[in-house]
Amino acid sequence: MGTGDSHGVAIAQIVSACMGGIRTAGDLVAWMQLTRRMRIDKAKEYVAKKLNLNLQNLTDETIMSKVRSENGIGSVIPDHVEYMGMAAKSNISRLLDITIHSVELYKRHLHG
Repeated sequence: MGTGDSHGVAIAQIVSACMGGIRTAGDLVAWMQLTRRMRIDKAKEYVAKKLNLNLQNLTDETIMSKVRSENGIGSVIPDHVEYMGMAAKSNISRLLDITIHSVELYKRHLHG
C-alpha cells in the first residue's frame, strides 16, 4: 500500500481509538498526526484551538457530538445525512486547514 512506515497508520489508528475515534476528536487528532507529522500533544492542542475547546473537551462524547454536528464533520450516528462520507471529510479538511487526497480527487472529478 505504498512506501514508508508500515506501522504508521496502525499506530495512528490505535492512538485515535484510545481518544474515542469519531465519537470524540480522536480521528481529527490522527489527521493532524498523519498530515502534519505532529506529535500527539501538539495535535490535540491544534484541534482544540480550531474547535474553540479546551483539551479535556476533546474526549467528552456529549460535547463532541454537538461540535461535530455544528461543524458537519461526521459522527457515529449522523444527525444530518449531508454530513456523511465525502462531505464530512471535506469539512474536516477545511476546518483543520489540511489537504485530504480523496477530497481533492473528488473535487477534480466533480469540476471536470
